[in-house]
Amino acid sequence: MSAAPPEIIQQLETFANVSRETLERLEAYLGLLAKWQKKINLVSNASLDQAWTRHVVDSAQLWPLASENALIWTDLGSGAGFPGIVLGILGCERPGFAMHLVESDQRKAAFLREAIRVTGAAAEVHCARIEEIEPISSDVVTARALAPLKKLLVLSNPFVKSEGIALFLKGRSVDDELTQAAEWGTFNAEVIPSHTDRPSHTDQGGSILKLSHLIPA
Repeated sequence: MSAAPPEIIQQLETFANVSRETLERLEAYLGLLAKWQKKINLVSNASLDQAWTRHVVDSAQLWPLASENALIWTDLGSGAGFPGIVLGILGCERPGFAMHLVESDQRKAAFLREAIRVTGAAAEVHCARIEEIEPISSDVVTARALAPLKKLLVLSNPFVKSEGIALFLKGRSVDDELTQAAEWGTFNAEVIPSHTDRPSHTDQGGSILKLSHLIPA
């Protein structure tokens, strides 16, 4: 995998203090992703050529949306590690930071463990279904392309501290999802335009949902 182009580095630096070491960790991660993609389907093959934008920047944009005091993060349905591994790499230089990756697929969990080993990401893998693990009391819960919002609220609420937040990368149907999710209970929702939204990004472009004060009906 090629090194990050200057425009990608500039984008990343708007989200976090990205050191040379952090960039090297991200480069190693994408290199590992390309290698494992030949064995198992981690992401769409078409997205590999634009991995810096469609996966790394897409994940990193969540970083500044949480307080610096947010140390315990949980990523649900981590898959190939977006956004979890990227955020775990960004969190390496924050004392006390820990990212918990929840992934039920054993092959993907094996990839995530290898990615942590190679990059030194501040992360831990939990290979189990979300509903079957003891909820991890988290300052931030994240998810990308996992489920409609109403289902995400059911899955994530046990993990979110009372003062915590959820950050979900959603597509352009976010308004409809918010309407349907009102049946679940009450929450404060902020809809933030995605920095990686492009007309061709029908699989992931759109918005970031920042949720707080989650109270089930």
